[in-house]
Amino acid sequence: MARYQDKQVVILGGTSGMGLSTAKMLIDEGARVLVTGRSQAGLDSAKQELGTSALVVSSDARSLTDIDAVAARVKTEFDTVDLLFVNAGFSIPTPLGSVTEAVYDEMFNLNAKGPFFAVQKLAPMINRGGSVVLTTSVANVKGLPGQATYGAAKAALRSFARVLAAELLPQEIRVNAVSPGPIDTGILDKVFPTEEMRTQVKAHTVGIIPMKRFGTSKEIAKAVLFLAFEATFTTGAELPVDGGWSQL
Repeated sequence: MARYQDKQVVILGGTSGMGLSTAKMLIDEGARVLVTGRSQAGLDSAKQELGTSALVVSSDARSLTDIDAVAARVKTEFDTVDLLFVNAGFSIPTPLGSVTEAVYDEMFNLNAKGPFFAVQKLAPMINRGGSVVLTTSVANVKGLPGQATYGAAKAALRSFARVLAAELLPQEIRVNAVSPGPIDTGILDKVFPTEEMRTQVKAHTVGIIPMKRFGTSKEIAKAVLFLAFEATFTTGAELPVDGGWSQL
C-alpha cells in the first residue's frame, strides 16, 4: 500500500515551490490533495504537473471570502482532512524608511491574518489525529534588514502555532511549523529584477549559511510530512530547515 493511501490533504499555497513539491510527494504515495494558488499561470502549471489526483483551486490567501470558499469546497470534495498545510506567504523586502501602510498590511494579511483564519475555518474538518503545519521563516528569529514586517508577521504565525496547538489538543489535532531558510524555489526571480542582483544576493546568502548552499523544495516537503504524519508526540513546535542558519 502507498504510504499516504486514503489521506486527504489541503495545501494553501500549493501551486509552486515548497507547496507544489509537498503535493507531488503526497500524490506519489497515494494521497488526494487540494491545492490553492493565485496566479493563473501557476494554477495551469500545477494542473499539468499534479494530474487528476489533485484539485487545483484559485484562491487569494489574504481574502477571508476566498478562505470561506475554499472551506466550502473542501467540505464538498473531502468532507474530512488529515493534513492542512498552510504555506501561502511572500516577502516584500523593504527598508524601514520605505515601509508604507500598504506594505505593512500586505505582509500581515498574507503571512499572519490569512493563515490564522484558514486554520479557524478548516480545523473543524480535520480528523482526530490529524495535523496542521504552518510555514514560518528563519526571518522570525533573525534580524534581517529589510524584513521587519515580514519577519514580524512570521513571528506572529509562530506564536499562533503554539496557541492553536493548545486549543486543538481536545480534538487530538497537532499544530506545528516548518521554518525554511533560503530555499531554491525561484523566488529570487520575483523579488530581484536583474540577474546581477540575484547573483549577488545568492552569493552573499550562501556565504552566511553554515551548510554553504540553498535548500530545496523537496527538503521542505520531507520536513512537512515528518511533522504531519511521523512526529506523533510533537505539537506546538517549529522545525528549522535552514542549513543551520538560525542555530549555529
